[in-house]
Amino acid sequence: MIEVFGKKATRFGFGEALVELGKRDPKIFVLGADTASSVAINGFQEKFPDRFINVGIAETNLIGMAAGLAVAGFIPFAATYGVFASGRPWEQIRTTVCYSNLNVKIGGSHSGLMVGPDGATHQALEEIAIMRCLPEMKVIVPCDLVETRKATMASAYINGPVYIRYGREHIPIITKEEDVFEIGKANILRDGKDVAIMACGTMVYEALSAAEILDKKGIKARVINIHTVKPIDEKAIIDAAKECGAIVTAEEHQIFAGFGSAVAEVVVRNCPVPMEFVGINDTFGESGEPYDLMAKYGLKDVNIAQTVEKVLKRK
Repeated sequence: MIEVFGKKATRFGFGEALVELGKRDPKIFVLGADTASSVAINGFQEKFPDRFINVGIAETNLIGMAAGLAVAGFIPFAATYGVFASGRPWEQIRTTVCYSNLNVKIGGSHSGLMVGPDGATHQALEEIAIMRCLPEMKVIVPCDLVETRKATMASAYINGPVYIRYGREHIPIITKEEDVFEIGKANILRDGKDVAIMACGTMVYEALSAAEILDKKGIKARVINIHTVKPIDEKAIIDAAKECGAIVTAEEHQIFAGFGSAVAEVVVRNCPVPMEFVGINDTFGESGEPYDLMAKYGLKDVNIAQTVEKVLKRK
């Protein structure tokens, strides 16, 4: 059985970490784009109003002002909906932040399909791809509230730009406070030698659930939480390829150029094995209830289990 410690949205882990960072370090600034309550940065706004800036619905300014604060020696966190945090100011992120390797941290909330009724315009399904392609950018996709809190705390003191992807919907909490979190270091949550299921974000729980389905069929799946998409844990991937001989990746994101592609880049260079990908297959989302959308677009545990059976035929 999967051990679950309640359900809560990952955005609250981001917000809790910012408040804690604000207490510890006067250099922490937070910037929002008229979405403070939605992306859970209002707690910081209430406690440290002199270190909070609402730039309005002006995402290019959000990144530009954060860059200015970084140049002045502060540690700015700029947060809004992921589709707007990554898409609208992409050129500013590229040229102003990454080109100069500025110490700007970007929080992309409301990621993936699970924004639900807000529909395709607000469902960020491409930002792993467009952020990980940028030189100097680090990309973190935590799997639950606890891990999001740890990722936010850790990102404050890693040099250079960081993009943290988190969500709105309540999802199972599957990690503990005492679990080790290290940027760039994957965590093996379940061992097995028949196949490796590698996942990030919301799909980590689905991967664990898929492993239980497979176990009833005598298939032993290794489940790896790769919370850091860049820099990715190449050793964990190579070891899994060598020891399991087949890999399935799972992401709440476009298959093309996303998390699965990042894993495949490591595999093809070091230890080519059969791979399959679970994710959004070259389409936009739509309005609907979050878990209904996950089922419709093939992002549930049963879909991962079916994909494992498919890849094993190629092993």
